Amino acid sequence: MLTRKMALLSVAGALAGALSMAAASAPAEAATGTKCYGIAMAGKNDCANAAGTHSCAGQAKADFDGGDWRAVADEAACTAEGGKLEPFEGKNPAKA
Repeated sequence: MLTRKMALLSVAGALAGALSMAAASAPAEAATGTKCYGIAMAGKNDCANAAGTHSCAGQAKADFDGGDWRAVADEAACTAEGGKLEPFEGKNPAKA
């Protein structure tokens, strides 16, 4: 009986570990707002970039990179800040 209980605990522990690793490797997403690309300063992005080179907020390496985004209220707010709704190559020329 004790051996079976140990085996079940071991399986449960392995499953919990696998689930936490899967959650940690998935890029985080902003809960609310519209993704606006090309308006984030270095270290001020909201989440994972389009290229997949980082998966967390605050990891943008360059100002106004077209692959990094910051959440804004809506499309109009993005346009007002000079950003784009889709990722793009290079830096945002409207911010440079």
